[in-house]
Amino acid sequence: QVQLVESGGGLVQAGGSLRLSCAASGRTFSSYAMGWFRQASGKERELVTAISWSGARTYYADSVKGRFVISRDNAKNIVYLQMNSLKPEDAAIYYCAATRTNYLDREAYDTWGQGTQVTVSS
Repeated sequence: QVQLVESGGGLVQAGGSLRLSCAASGRTFSSYAMGWFRQASGKERELVTAISWSGARTYYADSVKGRFVISRDNAKNIVYLQMNSLKPEDAAIYYCAATRTNYLDREAYDTWGQGTQVTVSS
């Protein structure tokens, strides 16, 4: 089983960019599909974007399409989330998560990082 550690969160002005990273331990990273979730204060956790184990397939929530890009480097055991044109409503704790099954199945993610805070000032 992999262990996940996120980094790259912080404070950014609206319209700015951040890149989050999620480093995974273990030699089986390439067998996991990966997702980025976020949870804003008082709201449910939502799946923002996901990527298949090979990187060939991706998913984006409508709210981030055209602004966020997910990518992975299986040689380095890292998954990235490039966030552009950030809006105040993007502010949340962002979590990376892993699953050995369907990258589109929110309930299938069973390994989680500790989360990283993203704050967007207007």
